[in-house]
Amino acid sequence: MPEKLTAICVGTFDGVHRGHAALMQRARACAGGASGRVIAMVFDPHPLAVLRPGSEPARLSSSEDRSCWLEAAGASEVHRLDPAGGVLGLEPDAFVGWVAERFNPTHWVEGPDFRFGKARAGDVVTLRVSCAARGIAVEVMEDHGVALADQQIVPCRSATVRWLLEQRRVFDAAALLGRWHTLVGTVVQGDRRGRTIGFPTANLETLVVPPGAGVYAGIATLPSGAALAAAVNIGARPTFDRPSTVEVHVLNAERWSEVGPVSEYGWTLRVELVSFLRDTVRFGSVAELREQLGRDCQRAADVALAIGSGADAQLQGAP
Repeated sequence: MPEKLTAICVGTFDGVHRGHAALMQRARACAGGASGRVIAMVFDPHPLAVLRPGSEPARLSSSEDRSCWLEAAGASEVHRLDPAGGVLGLEPDAFVGWVAERFNPTHWVEGPDFRFGKARAGDVVTLRVSCAARGIAVEVMEDHGVALADQQIVPCRSATVRWLLEQRRVFDAAALLGRWHTLVGTVVQGDRRGRTIGFPTANLETLVVPPGAGVYAGIATLPSGAALAAAVNIGARPTFDRPSTVEVHVLNAERWSEVGPVSEYGWTLRVELVSFLRDTVRFGSVAELREQLGRDCQRAADVALAIGSGADAQLQGAP
């Protein structure tokens, strides 16, 4: 017998949304609470990146954020499963045996659509049979439903989050995630045009999928930990006929010194996307663009103030 109860969950857990969090919480209960061990086994990158490169879904989270969020949700340990390491070629029962040998779980907790093993041949029925032969209890949780702004209840799935982001519905995406969708990446050099019109931007290079093209209100977190309101342009810049980018204009530019002793480029910036403000449009002149950017910044500041006055609490309290 194992020294302590150990519950295991296997998946990609991209975005670590509320459904994933519910899975971790159930695993924690199966493991006997704080005294038990909860292991999240995470495929990284997505298996499709190995099986059919280029067909894998866009990432909702960095590897580092995913691990932190899983631990915050209840995982004791997060173990990376490398899909290129041969594990995808294991038959379903062999995969269960491989996991059991390494972690000796007492419980295995998954959602209803869990598939595993070579050619995704295993499902929750297969899992129950394979685990029963090894004395492992299996719990299959139902989909976690979340209410959107229009009160429609949708299953909490990463694919739904991606669709909502594509539609620029960042508040609804946040309702599923349980937090604002976060872009994290490295500040790189752009064409430095923003500073010439009074709105300098940090150009963000990120592996995390941005929402659909538009201008958004956000909260930018600097390396110092300072969190400042920001206006974020995502997508093409039609006024200047430039390709798609993620450009972050941080309000209160005088506080850029809080970045600390780092170079102009190459540092990490986190941006939480809070509200869609407007479409990207072509302006007739730089003067018109400058006026609109001023309005965008004011609206972004208003959104940041609303968050401080309770909008963030409203999100956290969503079902």
